[in-house]
Amino acid sequence: MAILHHISTPLSLLRHKRLPITVWATVFVVLVCFLPVAIDGWRTWTMRETRLQEAETATSNLARSLAQHADDTIKQADTVLVGLVERVEVGGMSFASLGRLHKLLVASAAELPQLHGLFIFDENGYYAVDSQQTGAKAFNNSDREYFAFHRSHPDRGPHIGPPVRSRTTGAWIITVTRRINYADGSFAGVALATINMDYFRKFHSSFDIGRDGAIFLALNNGTLLVRRPFSDAVIGESIAGGMLFRDYLSKTPVGTAMITSVVDGVERLYGYHHLERYPLVLAVALSKDEILADWRREAYLHSIGIMVLVLALGLLGYRLVRQIGLRVHAEKELLRAQGVLQTLNQNLEELALQDGLTGLANRRQFDIALKNEFRRAVRDASPLALVMIDVDCFKQYNDIYGHPEGDECLRRIGQVVKAGQNRPGDLSARYGGEELAVLLPNTDMAGAVAVAEKIRGAIHDLKIEHSGNRGGLVTISAGVDAFVPGKGNTSLELIEAADKALYAAKSGGRDRVCSDIKSKLA
Repeated sequence: MAILHHISTPLSLLRHKRLPITVWATVFVVLVCFLPVAIDGWRTWTMRETRLQEAETATSNLARSLAQHADDTIKQADTVLVGLVERVEVGGMSFASLGRLHKLLVASAAELPQLHGLFIFDENGYYAVDSQQTGAKAFNNSDREYFAFHRSHPDRGPHIGPPVRSRTTGAWIITVTRRINYADGSFAGVALATINMDYFRKFHSSFDIGRDGAIFLALNNGTLLVRRPFSDAVIGESIAGGMLFRDYLSKTPVGTAMITSVVDGVERLYGYHHLERYPLVLAVALSKDEILADWRREAYLHSIGIMVLVLALGLLGYRLVRQIGLRVHAEKELLRAQGVLQTLNQNLEELALQDGLTGLANRRQFDIALKNEFRRAVRDASPLALVMIDVDCFKQYNDIYGHPEGDECLRRIGQVVKAGQNRPGDLSARYGGEELAVLLPNTDMAGAVAVAEKIRGAIHDLKIEHSGNRGGLVTISAGVDAFVPGKGNTSLELIEAADKALYAAKSGGRDRVCSDIKSKLA
């Protein structure tokens, strides 16, 4: 019994210790499976918001541009009306003056492609003169909304009425009118400019707004003047009850909003803009479904990929949880992991001293080497040289050709600089950014300058195109310094002197090698 008690006690302790490991392993597997889902979900949502923000910017910009176009179009017609009103009020409507006015109307209408016609009505609504030859004088327009408006309103500003069909051609038109007065200020008639609705429709149709997108121009009271897609049924209808007019335009004349259309029930992202000079609103709307169509396809593909990944991780995790309870297997895995870790540490140690882009030594290795070589030079009373190299106009190179090409340029230059190492003790390093350094132990100034010139010439021979640099090719500037250091000197003096020489090379026109003329080389 005592033996069984001693055996069962360790087993119970073993089971007691193994349970938390299994639980933690399970929690770990769950977290590993959940993490890709969470990251992809966050990424997917961020992409969705980005797409909507991009579409919001696009609709806002397009609405502003189209509103400016509409404003300019109506302004051109209104400017003609101002001149006509002045001529009629000064010259009257005699037979001779109307004859001259007809020629002016014909010429003005021909100059503006948006105009359907120009007309002058007398106080009773009859045509006095127009720009067309359509027998318009047989019609009376006193029943038109604009005529009634001007007859009852003394306001001399422009008036834009609801869309109507022309009595002369049957085409849909937008009316821009001004009141004509007698000398005593009483009502004398109306000057009318009619704008072809097709002019706006053709212009609006030149923009890509998708299959379910919409563009409309409406009066302040919500009356539709022009709408894409065009439908006779909605022209002249009121959309004042919609959210755009009710909730948004009442607060701000310019903006964006996600709204379900009262015309066709499609949810769209609206960019709206109130015209500066006229009581009109222009809105551009992109279908929310079309905005997010590409995003949905990408989201579905990502979701499928994540599901496959999570399933694979789950299966692997399940097997890991089962196997982790086996002590022998755990020990083998631990030994294997230790070996892998040692290899990774060795690789990391090597990578820690090497620049990943150029393959040269990195700044850390350079600092270590400079420190060691400086001590050796002091001890042996031998010269130590340093060449500082900077790629000319490298920022412009990145701006012109892009950062990937900039990386490739640095990589090729790094190969040339590395090839300039003639001795085992020489060290080429990436000092920072586009700045490189070559450390030359036991080398005097003349030898260092020769190495720098050789590197400069080799880089020039690469003939890497650089339109932003003088000569059209990638070049370098180099600063050189060399001296026999003593106990009172520091390695920083060598760096500062070489950097000063580099600055002189840059200031002197680039693509050259300069040395410190105050060198301490014996």
